Amino acid sequence: MGEPIDQAVLHPVELADVLDQTTSGCMLPSAAYRDDRVLAWERSNLFAGAWVCAGRSVQLESPGARIAVEVADDQIVLVRGTDGVLRGFFNSCRHRAHELIACGANDDERSIQCPYHGWRYGLDGSLLSTPHFEAPEGFDRSRYGLTPVAVEEWHGWVMVDVTGSAAPLHRFLDGLEDRIAPYEPERLVVGGTHSYEIAANWKLIVENYQECVHCPRIHPELCAVSPAASGENHDGHDGMWIGGWQDLRPHADTMSLSGASGGVMLRGVDDMARRRVDYIGLLPNLLVSLLPDYVMTHRLEPLAADRTAVECQWLFDPGAVGRDDFDPAYAIDFWDITNRQDWAACEAVQRGVGSRGYRPGPFATDEDTVASFTRLIAHAYIHGSLPIS
Repeated sequence: MGEPIDQAVLHPVELADVLDQTTSGCMLPSAAYRDDRVLAWERSNLFAGAWVCAGRSVQLESPGARIAVEVADDQIVLVRGTDGVLRGFFNSCRHRAHELIACGANDDERSIQCPYHGWRYGLDGSLLSTPHFEAPEGFDRSRYGLTPVAVEEWHGWVMVDVTGSAAPLHRFLDGLEDRIAPYEPERLVVGGTHSYEIAANWKLIVENYQECVHCPRIHPELCAVSPAASGENHDGHDGMWIGGWQDLRPHADTMSLSGASGGVMLRGVDDMARRRVDYIGLLPNLLVSLLPDYVMTHRLEPLAADRTAVECQWLFDPGAVGRDDFDPAYAIDFWDITNRQDWAACEAVQRGVGSRGYRPGPFATDEDTVASFTRLIAHAYIHGSLPIS
């Protein structure tokens, strides 16, 4: 359990309208989107105190494969052991704290060696050797293994709990497994990746993702293949996720500019799911869009209160990717257009919350998933963590 946010930064009174269950809810106070002190708190309590998606595990399949990634305010080394288990360790040598691997770099050696003084660790984090080190009396090598981090694999995604204080992953995912499993994301192949940097707070991107009231005004391509007012939200679960689904129009087989699919339908998806698209937001940083023939994700990394990096990936059936004539552009081009329309809107909202005239108005009844999100965040500000922690 973390500490509530400093009342000098955000006072509970400012969150009363957000949390009022007798109303439709509203956006958060301006500081929640603009103040770097709020973001610093979120990094320590929401990102470091929850299960955060650190990417796909596809590049960590063979024993010895490892990569250094940033999670919250820490760097983590992810490494595949000879026993097949994916483990995580803080990227800090137990001798003089030199980073073991540069962030973003990868390797596949059968041990991990610090480039500073050469201390060498096994793939399980145990200290193997200390070359040129005149050990002090009583030095016990077994006490100086790498500091572990909680890591789990979920359908091909790497989930990390930096502080070890989050509830078990299965509780975070309550009610979600049956929705994700038929799409078999762990079996799918990444067919494309786009990286964006948006001049907007990370929460505005999540809020935008969770409603389509804006779609008729800024997404003509999307509305041509999916009615904006269709579908329902997913309720009745205790997991740290929100979401809902929308229909496909009768002529459309998927979300593409023409509505036609250039891939193959995913084998586990039933007839009902083939006529709709699910939009799932797993807090705090993974958005998963489930389509009949591919899965798309947005992975968010807050860079500053008003800047967010987003990695967007498209996952396809291996049978489609293996075809000589396969071109993922039918999906990628559609969503790149849609993404950029959304980013422009989010950046405009970011400018708007900075106005002296910013006064949050009520959400519409069909913006209830956005209301659920802002209430979860407001609860965390007051109580120090997400409700499940």
